[in-house]
Amino acid sequence: MKLLVTRLSQEAQDVLGLELRAQDGAALPPFTSGAHVDLLLPGDIRRQYSLANSPLERHRYVLGVGLAPASRGGSAFVHQRLAVGDVLEVGAPRALFGIDPAATEHVFVAGGIGITPILSMILWCEAHARPWKLLYCVRTRARAAYAWTLARHHDRVQLHVDQEAAGTPPDLAGWLAGAAPGAHVYCCGPEGLMNAVGAAAGVVGIDKAATHFERFAPPEQATPAASAGAFTVVLHRSGQRIEVAPRQSLLDALEDANVSVPFSCREGMCRSCEVPLLEGEAEHRDFVLSDEERDSHTCILPCVSRARSAVLVLDL
Repeated sequence: MKLLVTRLSQEAQDVLGLELRAQDGAALPPFTSGAHVDLLLPGDIRRQYSLANSPLERHRYVLGVGLAPASRGGSAFVHQRLAVGDVLEVGAPRALFGIDPAATEHVFVAGGIGITPILSMILWCEAHARPWKLLYCVRTRARAAYAWTLARHHDRVQLHVDQEAAGTPPDLAGWLAGAAPGAHVYCCGPEGLMNAVGAAAGVVGIDKAATHFERFAPPEQATPAASAGAFTVVLHRSGQRIEVAPRQSLLDALEDANVSVPFSCREGMCRSCEVPLLEGEAEHRDFVLSDEERDSHTCILPCVSRARSAVLVLDL
């Protein structure tokens, strides 16, 4: 889509709010709370940003873009060069992070710019009269994006400011221990915060399936897995056989064989390249599949994953 920039707003220190609408005023494709879109920026830069507005709104997309300290061009362009009236190429909304309607309560933990998908989830909860609470962790009050929007919810929102806590981390276990039975936990923020939330949830007895995390980059501690041996891929629909070399990704091998597969991040983060797996055992190296999906061996992300078996049969 080519969407018009209709509003820019300073939501906090180094956080720019961005409103996008169709140039002809038409309704935009629907999205679910927690979804994100890709922005295609000059220099062949593609970046993912969460939608911060209510999924009930069809006339606009609202994004919150944090200025990365070591920006590789994406957030720097948005903050320094984008202007109202510009037209941006925007991908369709995609959801890897979303509300579970069956939860008895929705417990949110956001860190910094991670508030953007959480804000959309809160708006969903408000629209559907569902119980929720938020722990919002920021370095300084000046960096608390959308604080004016959240202030109206009073005691449902707890703000933890690093600068004011004398280095004391938030009491995550205490926050999660107060969750109602059947509650689900949702976290978006720095990797350290997400790891701490996952650990705290385990300590207080929250089931792993009831915890949800949003990542836009591989975990900081993750290093590229060593390449394994060569293997063969069979395309079920055509019978074509493709050899994947030891240091070649499955996605690269498919592209070299002129087999078109959609992709976006090439880091195992977005599921854009997901392909059904009909036979064989995958070595999953992505960061988005659930444990159940990995164990079922019914799909594979060819941008990073490989084969444990000698042959994989794909539904292509």
